[in-house]
Amino acid sequence: MKFRIVLLALITISFSLKTKAQVLITTTLPDSVTYWERTNAVGLDISEIAFVNWNVGGNNSVTLLGKGNFVRKYNKKSVNWVNELILKYGFTSQEGQQSRKTDDQIQFNSTFGYKRKKDTISSWYYSAKFTFNTQFANGYNYPNKEDEISGPFAPAYLFLGIGSEYIRKDLGLTAYFSPLTDKTTLVLNQYLADKGSFGVEPAVLDEEGNVIIPGKRTRTELGILLTNQFKKQVFKNIVLDQRMTLYTDYLNNFGNIDVDFQFSLDMTVNQYVKANIGAHMIYDDDIKASEERGDEVVTVGPKVQLKQMLGVGLSYTF
Repeated sequence: MKFRIVLLALITISFSLKTKAQVLITTTLPDSVTYWERTNAVGLDISEIAFVNWNVGGNNSVTLLGKGNFVRKYNKKSVNWVNELILKYGFTSQEGQQSRKTDDQIQFNSTFGYKRKKDTISSWYYSAKFTFNTQFANGYNYPNKEDEISGPFAPAYLFLGIGSEYIRKDLGLTAYFSPLTDKTTLVLNQYLADKGSFGVEPAVLDEEGNVIIPGKRTRTELGILLTNQFKKQVFKNIVLDQRMTLYTDYLNNFGNIDVDFQFSLDMTVNQYVKANIGAHMIYDDDIKASEERGDEVVTVGPKVQLKQMLGVGLSYTF
């Protein structure tokens, strides 16, 4: 009798342990599968200098740069769609001077790629690419703040074309080639359009300088576009991001290449603090430089535009 009771107790305990083990390994499948990858990053770079009874002199100043980078990627089998929005705005305020803009950028990139199902292991995609560039506020040739030299949608650049894209995620490399890309330049500020800024056709004036025919506010080109991006962690907590755009127009000075080259190193201090150093170079034959000669400002030919950045600030990714 006692043997039966002991045997029954062992069977009950064994069944109980088995049931608990089954509960422990039970998993719940997700309700849905998403093919979207989302990245949002915002940051604020700060630079400040202050003097109190500083014998050698100096002016108090503060510089702020706000940044945002928002990426949406869709990847499913033979489809790859990447959208990126880049926002930047910075200014500096110095004692004895009005605040001045130091950076201003709105850029949206969208690239849609498709490859045949039988080419699933290939890194090449049939692609269509759209790019939009403009700025938030007016720009000036300081200290002159009366006459703007640029502004929102003055200029704005739109690129739309079809081509082929090469993607190597393991290398952090993306390259795009389009033999057929439309480039549209918008100058929606009539004052700048009348001056023929950014390559649009200027206004026709009479002998007294009055406008007879207003300047055109758009310019359309058709040409070849080549872009690339290399983004990869090169050292611990250091990410290199290099981008380049080359464009030449079939109809207007074919072989004369517009260049846009960007380079940056992002160095992570901790989860919320980052330092960065970078450079941005532009050469566009349609953008004429100006120089002061004596008491006059004269327009000269195109020149290489160069901007260098170094900053430390707060960063938050979500």
